[in-house]
Amino acid sequence: MTNNVKITGSETFSPFRYKLHKITYEYINKQNEKETMTREVYDRGNGAGILLYNKEMKTVVLTRQFRLPSFVNGNASGMLVEVCAGQLDHDSPEDCIRRESEEETGYKIQDVTKVYEAYMSPGSVSEMLYLFIGAYTKEMKQSEGGGVDRGEDIDVLEMRFDEAMKMMEAGEIKDGKTIMLLQYAWIKKIFE
Repeated sequence: MTNNVKITGSETFSPFRYKLHKITYEYINKQNEKETMTREVYDRGNGAGILLYNKEMKTVVLTRQFRLPSFVNGNASGMLVEVCAGQLDHDSPEDCIRRESEEETGYKIQDVTKVYEAYMSPGSVSEMLYLFIGAYTKEMKQSEGGGVDRGEDIDVLEMRFDEAMKMMEAGEIKDGKTIMLLQYAWIKKIFE
């Protein structure tokens, strides 16, 4: 916290797994005037995501699943193509993404490289997302993947990197973390 912000009140509107808070705070603006502000903050914990890639085959592993918020915001099918991701659930980001990779994609990976830490929607969501890349081989495949939690119905998509880039450019990939990691792979020339 900075010296020009003071939390003066907090109410919890939704106390379930993810919490919605109404927070009131005092803020000293650039004109050195005190303002009282109220904002809603959605606290869903921190998460991690990973782009799995195979340099030799020039492929990536992505997932596709139904996302209710996208559906209610006009995505007719509600389906999104994404990198593997999940909530930290008291794990380190590295341990989380190894666990999620195996659960969602079936690949058991060890070596991961952190490339970003990002707030994806800081105007209302407190989540910090830790983003990784990790190489995979066919030998690392332990299961079909698809998720283990109730309600997870995840399709595992292995595709050429250039195909994923075309999907992103055509607007078929709309997930922010996925776009960031695909662009990272392109900028860093991982497949060259």
